[in-house]
Amino acid sequence: MEPTEAARRGTAERVRDVIERLGTERDVWLSTAHPDHGPHQVPLWFLWDGRAVWMCTGAASATVRNVRTEPRVRLALPDTFDVVLLQGEAECFPGREVPDDAAEAFAAKFGWDPRAEEEPYLYVRVVPRTVRAWRGVPELRGRVVMRDGTWLE
Repeated sequence: MEPTEAARRGTAERVRDVIERLGTERDVWLSTAHPDHGPHQVPLWFLWDGRAVWMCTGAASATVRNVRTEPRVRLALPDTFDVVLLQGEAECFPGREVPDDAAEAFAAKFGWDPRAEEEPYLYVRVVPRTVRAWRGVPELRGRVVMRDGTWLE
């Protein structure tokens, strides 16, 4: 397979592309860590509400245990050429406490409402503090497109 070279995008174009992908992609890799058990990474469905990423996982999962111990997390969209990495702090919401608009949008996107399951699920919200985006080596410089929760221009 031959590497694909892309023209270097400016920051504004990268921000637009990241926001578009967050609105249309289905899967994200969530990385958590526990001080005794080390790193843990899982793929989850996600919803971008324009400000935060919302995911769902079982209430008894290692992901939830890790987030409660260490809320700092990293998220990665699955494309290894068109990289998008988000970093922030995760917060867990039981189904009865998740904002209705987020729960309804999640259910509409996936055709599945975790609040209706017998087993308890928690919604995990991450408001990104840092976002990095790049396509190949030409875009490694300037890959930070959000810093301290603010999109760069």
